[in-house]
Amino acid sequence: MPNPYVQPELFTFFRDLRKNNDRDWFNDNKKRYEQCVKEPMLDLIADFSPLLAEISPHFRAIPKASGGSFFRIYRDVRFSTNKDPYKTHAAIQFRHASGKDVHAPEYYLHIEPGNVFVGLGIWHPENSALHLIREAIDQDPDLWKSVRDHAPFKASYELKGDSLKRPPKGFPSDHECLVDLKRKDFIAVAQFDEAEAFRSDLLPFLAETWKTGSPFMSFISRSMNVPF
Repeated sequence: MPNPYVQPELFTFFRDLRKNNDRDWFNDNKKRYEQCVKEPMLDLIADFSPLLAEISPHFRAIPKASGGSFFRIYRDVRFSTNKDPYKTHAAIQFRHASGKDVHAPEYYLHIEPGNVFVGLGIWHPENSALHLIREAIDQDPDLWKSVRDHAPFKASYELKGDSLKRPPKGFPSDHECLVDLKRKDFIAVAQFDEAEAFRSDLLPFLAETWKTGSPFMSFISRSMNVPF
């Protein structure tokens, strides 16, 4: 039996939105959005809470339409050349309890036509947090490599994000982990086929996928002096 959170109608809605990304169309189809995207995603967040606690008690599942784990569909177009008012994907973020915004350690779920993935780590951390992560790698490169190269983790995830072109200030240019020290993001992404979103065991599947990244998340969190 398919899961109640992701149905084909979700992908149909976003494919239609791609072709009609304007306020009039969205207002005419807002009930579709609420029924096949917003309400099921809020249910997913609420139902995943006990599984998230098993991964780590320090991350939060907050089933709120605004200010919680669910990303609103409205785009911030103030500083973007793309003025489309709506996102064409659904997204969920389970943020560390110590975090106040998207720049905190997190577990992330992205559902979009042709682009379904889960992620974990930290995106665009503040300079102070980024420096702490780099210091942790520099001080114990063997531990970092054991986390980064752990076979189950590498089989599922790929490290992504922005990087510096030159070594960061204060770190040697011949460091054995230079590629990682140059990272500006410490995020890992596991890509899936669209059909995976319909799995009847979606919640335990997500939990197991994220558990595979626990050593990585532990390293990132502890290097920032927050518990995992």
